[in-house]
Amino acid sequence: MKNPNGSDCVRCHLEHNGVDFALVHWEPSLKQFDHRLTGYPLVDKHAGVECEKCHTPAHMVSADRALIQRKDLSYSFLGLSKECVTCHTDPHKGQLGGDCQRCHNLTDWKHVQQFDHSKTKYPLAGLHAQVACNKCHLPFGPDYSVKYTGIKFDTCVSCHTDPHKGTFKAACESCHTTSGWKKLSVSVQFDHSKTKYPLLGMHLKVGCSGCHAGGDFKRPLAFAQCANCHFPDPHKGQFQARASKGECSECHSVNGWKPSPFGVKEHATSHYPLEGKHAAVACEKCHTPAGKDTQYKVKFAACTDCHKDAHDKQFAAAPYQDRCEDCHTVRDFHRSTFTIAKHKNTRFALTGVHAAVSCADCHKAGLGGRTDKILPFHFEDRTCTACHTDPHKGEFKERMAQRHPDGTSLGCEACHTTRSWVEVKSFDHAKTKFALVGAHRAVACGDCHKPVQGSHEIQFKGTPQACEACHADPHGGQFVAKNGITKCADCHVVQRWTPSTFDHDKRTPFPLQGGHANVGCSMCHTLQREIQGKPVLFYKPTPKNCVDCHGADVRPA
Repeated sequence: MKNPNGSDCVRCHLEHNGVDFALVHWEPSLKQFDHRLTGYPLVDKHAGVECEKCHTPAHMVSADRALIQRKDLSYSFLGLSKECVTCHTDPHKGQLGGDCQRCHNLTDWKHVQQFDHSKTKYPLAGLHAQVACNKCHLPFGPDYSVKYTGIKFDTCVSCHTDPHKGTFKAACESCHTTSGWKKLSVSVQFDHSKTKYPLLGMHLKVGCSGCHAGGDFKRPLAFAQCANCHFPDPHKGQFQARASKGECSECHSVNGWKPSPFGVKEHATSHYPLEGKHAAVACEKCHTPAGKDTQYKVKFAACTDCHKDAHDKQFAAAPYQDRCEDCHTVRDFHRSTFTIAKHKNTRFALTGVHAAVSCADCHKAGLGGRTDKILPFHFEDRTCTACHTDPHKGEFKERMAQRHPDGTSLGCEACHTTRSWVEVKSFDHAKTKFALVGAHRAVACGDCHKPVQGSHEIQFKGTPQACEACHADPHGGQFVAKNGITKCADCHVVQRWTPSTFDHDKRTPFPLQGGHANVGCSMCHTLQREIQGKPVLFYKPTPKNCVDCHGADVRPA
């Protein structure tokens, strides 16, 4: 310790003041002495240390101790050095020199902040910088002092145990970095492609230990089949019967278990190639249930193995026996292949205009005795009125009840054909009460059979047979009999209206004789009257006297 007053002792110490006099005068007191005056300020942890902890004979420098001329050195404050080892034991046993402040400070001995490991022969990089000192600097020797120098660091195994047990001869840093053991070096990453099993797809993301258990890289691994590593079989042996014995790569790839690359092309190698609409169906629609119990062996002998019978068993019996393909294709269910030619093989061949009728016009919900929404295809009643309304309101039920040679009823075919409703095929009017003869044969049915007043129904039965029922009376009622019937046939025939066939000799009191026989009717019958606004030639009465036609100047021959 340096004397601030030099060799002038009396500036501090006075003599001859008695035995009990304190030689040293502390200003203001020993406890409050300003240690800065010594040239060694007490700071941080030193500021709280008692004086006698440092000022003891044991801490005195040997050279200074000899200069102190006092038998009891315990009362001396001299002989101390500023070096840490003067008071403190060097835990490093001189390995790092005596300048403790290169690493430590007076605030906390254990918290080393100032030591720069990068200035040593082994700079700390990566995760090494986070390792506590005592993890590498371990006690050694009989006194268990910590070793700081002479530590081997040329190889990783100097500190770390080799997890590969000598499998790889190359240095650890060939594959690993100090930033993390599991993070392989990008620049010198282990090239698995040079092995017998190059890593592809998702395998690139698998940690080494996922296959090399316990870090044993020497033990050969089987890899010929996926099941060598991946087990148990998630499909529970469903594909063992295939030629590949269920090898996963037929349906999956190393790029991911899902989605499977097994598509339409691959499905063509199965017993059921996907065609038409089936090619767009998601796998899980047929292969159910979802999850680990999915069934891949699916029944497909009949469409109804997968699809609900849209026809409610109408085609279950022979000859169809639920063979959907007889009418449908995998391209489109709604576009049926059941043609007119095929319809001929049913109990109702499509002829005439029926061939142009849409299927849906006959096969629609509510027909065929069905009350549900299922379209009917089996019709027990195949008569016309099963689909068509009888416009005749049963007028011809007796005729329609007549039978074909096969026993089926004639129905509308008694008069009509499937070619045209308007065209009446072979109705024999002669078998009615009014045979069509003469000009009547050329008259259209509708000219006589007209709708009943107040409706659109055409009347056939009960049609009046009198001429005036259809024809207007051109004679203004001159020839109406007492019973109200005009006997047109007395003068006319059905072949033609004119010339008249009236027999003047038999039906009048004026026989036509001589020159009168060749005289035209209009020469004598000239009287006209207006009936309902129209001129009508009157035949009754006609004068019989000669003068009435020939005049008074004409003399009979």
